[in-house]
Amino acid sequence: MKKTIFVLGLLVAFSACKTVKPVETTVTTETKPDFTIAFGSCNKHDEVNPLWDDVLAANPNLWIWGGDNIYADTDNMQQLRAIYAAQDNVPGYKKLKETVPVIGTWDDHDYGLNDGGVEFKAKKESEQEFLDFMDVAKDSPRRQREGVYAVHNYNLPKAKVKVLVLDTRYFRTALTPATDNKRRVQPNVYGEGTILGEEQWKWLTEELNNSEADFNILISSVQYLSNKHGFEGWGNFPHEVDKLKKLLVKTKAKGAMILSGDRHISEFSVDTVKDLNYPLVDFTSSGLTHTYTGFSGEENPYRVGEVVFVKSFGLLNFDFDTKTVNFKMIGDNGKVLGELKQTY
Repeated sequence: MKKTIFVLGLLVAFSACKTVKPVETTVTTETKPDFTIAFGSCNKHDEVNPLWDDVLAANPNLWIWGGDNIYADTDNMQQLRAIYAAQDNVPGYKKLKETVPVIGTWDDHDYGLNDGGVEFKAKKESEQEFLDFMDVAKDSPRRQREGVYAVHNYNLPKAKVKVLVLDTRYFRTALTPATDNKRRVQPNVYGEGTILGEEQWKWLTEELNNSEADFNILISSVQYLSNKHGFEGWGNFPHEVDKLKKLLVKTKAKGAMILSGDRHISEFSVDTVKDLNYPLVDFTSSGLTHTYTGFSGEENPYRVGEVVFVKSFGLLNFDFDTKTVNFKMIGDNGKVLGELKQTY
């Protein structure tokens, strides 16, 4: 079956390095979605987040944290706990939690160590604080397992949605410092190091092998496809990028997509994977309270459309009858800053 991809509300950017400005359009009336996911990342509890009312206005069935849900950067659990508590008491977020289920992952600043990975000494303690923030039951098996990865299944009348929350911190091995002054890090030697670690890869393989979902949504705190910017991302472990593509093909995963954060910009990246019968979308949404306002362009061979560098969150509207997902970047006052439609 021929799969189609549409880009709306954006000018397609064939030059990956040009300076770009967000294109704003007003949210238009459309058929009520069968399922709606809102997600976002890079959120400071002590800075104004103008978007919580817009998230609520989108009527999501689910809110997903994409990482850097708070900024703590600490191995002091008392301090970490206090910042989580402060975030829980932010009025807009508190109201959201009262009406919308919340799941998600972490990134380095709520993990506790900037650009941190397996070497962070307080990761076990930090994991428990994160699980408390996510209201995970004290007797949940997740409390006994290393890493915050998790699966959430939504069996709806017309379709099944599986959300696979990945942990790109707990097991991630060392990065390779860049040898030039244009990048912070550079890709590891092919085959060296890991992002997910052996146990998480085993878990992910089993989940995808056994998935009956019509849509398999992978949550990664760092970008999966964009690989030229010289910051953190899957591209620093190119063999892990290939491993995931092969896994999606081998398991015949339906409707797989990746939601990512970290970068303080929002963009759509799309790749055509051999033997995967739909384009693989990596939707980056970042950030909620602060953004890369000085952005002047960077290379991304997979980018579709333009980069948005104002405060925004991601929105996914599902139409189960047509197997279509409408991806949107939403700014303050419900402005649509970027939009992409994908039929699976």
